[in-house]
Amino acid sequence: MAQLSQLTQYIESYVDSSRSSTQQAASVGAITYLLKNDMLTLETLVREMGMYLTTTDSIIRARGILLLGELLTLLASKRLDSATIHSLISFFADKLADWRALRGALVGCLALMKRKSNIGRVTDNDARAVAQACLENVQVQSLGQHDRKLCFEILECLLDHYPESVASLGDDLVYGICGAIDGEKDPRCLMLTFHIVEILARLFPDPSGPLASFAGDLFDILGCYFPIHFTHPQGEDVDVKRDDLSRALMLAFSSTPLFEPFAIPLLLEKLSSSLPLAKVDSLKYLSNCLLKYGDDRMEKHVETIWSSVKEAIFCSEQEPMLSLASELQEGVGFQENEIVTEAFILLQRVILENGGLLLSLIVGDKDINMIVNSVTSLRSYNDIPLQSKHKLCTVGRILYVSAKASTTCCNRVFESFFFRLMDTLGLSVRNSSGDCLPNYDYVFSERFNFGALYLCTELLAACRDLVVGAEVLTPKSVSAQESWCCMLHSFSSLLIKAFSSVLDASTDKEAYEADIYTGVKGLQILANFPGEFFPISKSIFENVLLTFTSIIVEDFNETLLWKLALKALVQIGTFVDRFHESEKALSYNVVVVEKFVSLMFLGDFGLPFQLRLEVLSDIGTTGLNVMLKIVQGLEDAIFANLSEVYVHGNLNSTKAAVQLLECYSNKLLPGILKAGDFEDVLSRFAVNIWNQIEHSMAFSVGAQENELLNATMTAMKLAVGSCSEGSQGKIIEKAYSVLSSCNSFPLKEFMSITTSVQLEGLQPTQDLECFSCRDKWVITLFASAIIASRPRTHIPNIRVVLQLFMMSLLKGHIPAAQALGSMVNKLCPKSNGVEISSTCTLEEALDIIFNTSLWDSHNEGSLKRCSGIGEDIEMGLTNLCLGASNSKLLRVRAIEGLAWIGKGLLLRGHEKVKDITMIFFRCLLSSGGIDILPLSQGSLENNQEQDVLLSVAQSAADAFHILMSDSENCLNKRFHANIRPLYKQRFFSSVLPILVSSIAESHLSKTRYMLFRALTLVISDTPLIAVLSEAKKIIPLILDGLSVLSMNILDKDILYNLLLVLSGILTDKNGQETVVDNAHIIINCLTRLVGYPHMMVVRETAIQCLVAMSRLPHARIYPMRTQVLHSVKQALDDPKRAVRYEAVRCRQAWASTASRSFHF
Repeated sequence: MAQLSQLTQYIESYVDSSRSSTQQAASVGAITYLLKNDMLTLETLVREMGMYLTTTDSIIRARGILLLGELLTLLASKRLDSATIHSLISFFADKLADWRALRGALVGCLALMKRKSNIGRVTDNDARAVAQACLENVQVQSLGQHDRKLCFEILECLLDHYPESVASLGDDLVYGICGAIDGEKDPRCLMLTFHIVEILARLFPDPSGPLASFAGDLFDILGCYFPIHFTHPQGEDVDVKRDDLSRALMLAFSSTPLFEPFAIPLLLEKLSSSLPLAKVDSLKYLSNCLLKYGDDRMEKHVETIWSSVKEAIFCSEQEPMLSLASELQEGVGFQENEIVTEAFILLQRVILENGGLLLSLIVGDKDINMIVNSVTSLRSYNDIPLQSKHKLCTVGRILYVSAKASTTCCNRVFESFFFRLMDTLGLSVRNSSGDCLPNYDYVFSERFNFGALYLCTELLAACRDLVVGAEVLTPKSVSAQESWCCMLHSFSSLLIKAFSSVLDASTDKEAYEADIYTGVKGLQILANFPGEFFPISKSIFENVLLTFTSIIVEDFNETLLWKLALKALVQIGTFVDRFHESEKALSYNVVVVEKFVSLMFLGDFGLPFQLRLEVLSDIGTTGLNVMLKIVQGLEDAIFANLSEVYVHGNLNSTKAAVQLLECYSNKLLPGILKAGDFEDVLSRFAVNIWNQIEHSMAFSVGAQENELLNATMTAMKLAVGSCSEGSQGKIIEKAYSVLSSCNSFPLKEFMSITTSVQLEGLQPTQDLECFSCRDKWVITLFASAIIASRPRTHIPNIRVVLQLFMMSLLKGHIPAAQALGSMVNKLCPKSNGVEISSTCTLEEALDIIFNTSLWDSHNEGSLKRCSGIGEDIEMGLTNLCLGASNSKLLRVRAIEGLAWIGKGLLLRGHEKVKDITMIFFRCLLSSGGIDILPLSQGSLENNQEQDVLLSVAQSAADAFHILMSDSENCLNKRFHANIRPLYKQRFFSSVLPILVSSIAESHLSKTRYMLFRALTLVISDTPLIAVLSEAKKIIPLILDGLSVLSMNILDKDILYNLLLVLSGILTDKNGQETVVDNAHIIINCLTRLVGYPHMMVVRETAIQCLVAMSRLPHARIYPMRTQVLHSVKQALDDPKRAVRYEAVRCRQAWASTASRSFHF
């Protein structure tokens, strides 16, 4: 009883229209829960709702029926028996006549009819009853939008899921649907109505069926919507776009051939409209209808369609264009607008469907023949009038589309135009019978007729694309005995000479870009014909390749010609590889690949070295075999140049090696990885670098050493990082053996497990110069290999390696610090139970790093005793950071090394990073001593101590940037780092309270400056969503930070980064409340930055922020209006255009605030 009483309360809560929507939704949810969990049966629910479903109070009755309908919608996946479904659907069908309760009846009917058969489905008889009730009782167009949509969804569901049931309604169904959709205007409803018509056409395909009687009336209803002119209304939640509506209407138009007598005339009429949108839609609809209506019905419209399409193409307002950015296969042409594009699509489809008739119209067209005949006068592209250029390009495109359609069409077009073009070019002679024969005596001396040559390339492109259009070539698809193939073969050698002659003359001053395009395109097309369809001799193919290679080697000053020749070679190589042309592949390798690889070993040569690399990298993309040969050649060139650098210090070899390594890393290596598993290639490269270093005992690298070393590091990391664990282990083993041979690295002394590392005479002024050139290369490349290794890659004598890197980082070796960070990031936290001297767990590595004592054997005062350390001059890495040494360099290097170690731990989420962070804070706060040291003139000791404290504090602040920033050099996904999700957000949340409290408690200027610097570096690299969650704390600190950082020109970059964070907060809706509360101080800060003299983007961004502030509530910002306008006025005269532009926008935005009414 208690349960039924609660149910009654839920029902009454819903039917009571005075209750809030939240209460009503809660009631529906509670009843649904009871029904889904079988705590309440549907029969019991209906019984309890009896009086609410049948009462004479229309409001309560409507609410009760709607409640039952919504509950059934939510129970769509719950099984119901057939009796229950029959009872419910009969009830809702009857209630369709109750116009006051119509909403609930529609919801209930739709919910029941959408059910699937496996959980209980409405029977066919019941579905027919619903359809009859809906057609007889519901006047759809008299209803509101939501109810109309429900009606259309019911009709759609009936046609989709119960077609046989409703088909028996025949004329009544079609008539009722016509009445329901007539006059509909809502876009969401229209989407349904168009689909209903489409389904209805599938339901009654019979030409003499029910739909035939109403085809004209139904199309009259549809036709009034064409073309769709619909703009998405602002402020309304309508997810229907204009393109969606247009496509749905197009499918309705083409849904049945019965619409052909009405649709085609309408579309042809609209094709002559002055509205571009109507033209485009007409062409799209015609293309779609052509496929659906069939040849028999469309044949009578072909001539009219051709006339309309031709007019649309020839009357387009597009100018012929030549663009270096365009693809080579486009060549000369015009930038097609959407009308022309759709016109050619329609033309191609008509040719495919009614090829014979339309092709006869095209071949016999007076305008086309007149243009082809007039090409004799179109000798030079630049001398052709603009209108004639447009006509020429249009005819070329029409011939291309026509010939490409099919073999029959290609034969017909070639037979009609090819010999005429050969006559115009002078490449043919006529015998006594009038037959066209090749003129092998032609002297290639004067400039060819451009118009004829252009049309010829379009025909060549069409037949080439016809042959290679399919992915798999089959001799049955196109025969080499086709007339077009025979005609082309007889003139192929002359055509190649003609196109080559065009390129030979292209270096003349009178040459035009159009000639170059045409010559390159013609040669490329002829070289790209499959041998089995259009065999050209090996010598002719190689002559084409030689033509292009000679252009690349000799004519590199001709930018357009050079780039097109290179692109043509790439496309020829890609074609040869794609279609497995073995004979051509051999020629390509000899003439192209080997030729350009050999150029890498030539010294001073005409073609600039950077262009040689560009050629090789582009050619390498043509196929896997070519790429591997180029990679091998490039490696040989790299090692040859490195050998010259190591032994003789050759400056030219250094420059060449840098460029070769960059090409290998940036262009070839990504291609290798994309092509597949070629780990052996990458592993060989890395090992060969170590082999060369091993055999080069004396290095004499001179100028540009750092540039060369950086390029080698990058290549080493990328190669190692792309290998498997096994290959990486072999590379690192090789690297370690080379490292062991260096006398500068006391690895044997590290072999015994000790707790101290001796810094042999490490003095404050010592740095990487204490390494020999070879040793510097060895330790740097070894660190690079460690950085790129996978977590489970074996590292020999890892404890020794850790101590070696610690010693190296204190000498200023950054890669060693990065390698330490990578190691602690990837080491396993627990031992696998097998104790091997060369293995090490994370805990053991951290113990070595933080508990190993560093001591000075010479005791020359470079290291000082730290309290609590003992009598010996020893200290750990932590103590070095905190002042165990007077050496500024040692402390700064220790902090930077600790930052990289901390980054590795932070990325994996290790707790030790907290201790490292606190060390940085202690270093930051130590800068307070700068402010309180006595300033006595000539006190050298105090000045030195101030310098040390300032450098240490700044390094500690910059360490936060290392911790938070994304590094490209190490500790990233490419180099297999362990990266825990949301690590930046967690670190930000942990350090923010410390930074806030430290800033609040600090009253010393230097300390506050360093704290704000650290805060800026943390905030700048934190995702904005995390910053927004702390906006109330952050905004005042950001504003103070901007003021502090704006005082020093050296801080302009981090100032800009902090300003970007503020900009993100201002433009994000989640930060609006805090921004409104702090509007006054934000505007004060921004107006000061408008005149920031040291960086243009700071001024620009500050003004953009002021524009964002202008959108805040009027009452909050109006008092600041005068101040903002005054500051922006100065920016109107800024020397930078971008700042002036933003200043104008800002002035307009703030000037408009005067006319806005107050909003509280």
